[in-house]
Amino acid sequence: MRVGLTGGIASGKSTVSAILAELGAVVIDGDKLAREVVEKGTPGLDQVVAAFGPEILTPDGDMDRAAVGRIVFNDEAKRKVLEGIVHPLVFERYAALEASAPQDGLVVHDIPLLAESGRADTFDAVIVVETPAEVQIERMLRDRGWTREDAESRIAAQATPEQRRAIATHLIVNTGTREELRARVEQVYAELTRA
Repeated sequence: MRVGLTGGIASGKSTVSAILAELGAVVIDGDKLAREVVEKGTPGLDQVVAAFGPEILTPDGDMDRAAVGRIVFNDEAKRKVLEGIVHPLVFERYAALEASAPQDGLVVHDIPLLAESGRADTFDAVIVVETPAEVQIERMLRDRGWTREDAESRIAAQATPEQRRAIATHLIVNTGTREELRARVEQVYAELTRA
């Protein structure tokens, strides 16, 4: 069974992903793949440099993710250019990893921008992790050291909760304790493995 997992930034999606992996799901992490396809020496990084210039590189020649973030998250046209480079490379890696998973397994594709990509209908089920915007902002300020303005612009650049709910077959509202979150994830996992 192919399952899409998505949620806004700082919604707890990574925690849900880790719990699903503990329960036995094969998790393919879109964020990790998005970093891998633009690592130093990759054609993906070459394309990003061609699009945005060498100033997006660190002195070591790696992509300066914060610099790229400042460019694209306040400019929709530039964000679409970046997504046009990264998304096809990530989906190519997804396909290869999925092909190597066990036939009877639950394969969870952890895709931060699933609602935005328009690919939700390619999955048997979609899990959406949702957290109120104020909690997301609080987590970004506390855990990532971002400014409120950066946090709000990142949320604004992503799908709305309503857009994510529209693609959800399973909704996980992450407003309680870690134990409550785990119990809900276990419930969803049980429903998916019975299906």
